[in-house]
Amino acid sequence: MAEIGKNNRLVILKEAPHGLYLDGGDHGEILLPKAQIPDWASVGETLSVFVYCDSEDRIIATTKTPLATVGQFASLKVVEVNSKVGAFLNWGLEKDLLLPFREQTQRLREGSRAVVYINQDPHNDRIVATARIRRFVSPYKAYYRVGDAVDLIVFKETPLGYNAIIENAHIGLLYKNELSGPLEHGQQFTGYIKEMRPDGKIDLSRDAAGYRRVLPVAEDIFDTLVDAGGRLPFSDKSPPEQIREKFGISKKAFKQAIGSLYKQRRIEIKDDGIELTKPEKPTDSSKEATDP
Repeated sequence: MAEIGKNNRLVILKEAPHGLYLDGGDHGEILLPKAQIPDWASVGETLSVFVYCDSEDRIIATTKTPLATVGQFASLKVVEVNSKVGAFLNWGLEKDLLLPFREQTQRLREGSRAVVYINQDPHNDRIVATARIRRFVSPYKAYYRVGDAVDLIVFKETPLGYNAIIENAHIGLLYKNELSGPLEHGQQFTGYIKEMRPDGKIDLSRDAAGYRRVLPVAEDIFDTLVDAGGRLPFSDKSPPEQIREKFGISKKAFKQAIGSLYKQRRIEIKDDGIELTKPEKPTDSSKEATDP
């Protein structure tokens, strides 16, 4: 049976002037509009489609892939705020996704981002969004390991830092005093598990920790330096925001990385930037030693 709000593989039953009808099981025949039909599709073939309800609440299929499906969290852009029903979010389909006023936790405006959970109304099959995040996080204990890389979505600022959704399942905290600058609501990035606390709470880090972090970061900086012709206007005196914008890392990680490159004698650190180490010129004695 087809699952509403999910990606499905459905068999084509018949063709019609306005599209193809797919086998939706208990939901009956589901229309795939003509504009969505792949060139190779024919009766009896199986199609990968997303199933949802159109503007008239009819179950319909599309070959487009939404930004999130039922049961997932997502950061979506607000395209319209309707004073009667709520905010409409762009989730990658023809019909925008409704975030009703009753499911909002803060005032939204057109162009802002909303972090939501994609939910299905069990009474009428409609797919709606809710910003009441904590209702839908996993009730089960998290089993991450310290140092694990995880996908994060920032959804709330607190006095200590920023709450983020971890791997579409749990909630953790990024501490403000460990960040190089403020984070934005809805911002998505790869973070790291810093600590699994005895009370079940999870502490997060924007950057990987320790020596494992320094090596790849140092190589990325070195490659960028080579591509730039041997000099970059970044040093340990550069503002954290500029370092984050250029390299995607904290100032602390940057200083550790260039320190590692300096110890390897691969770069020189100046007051106004870093440079590739210039090869040493051979001395007269070394020349004499190599002359026939």
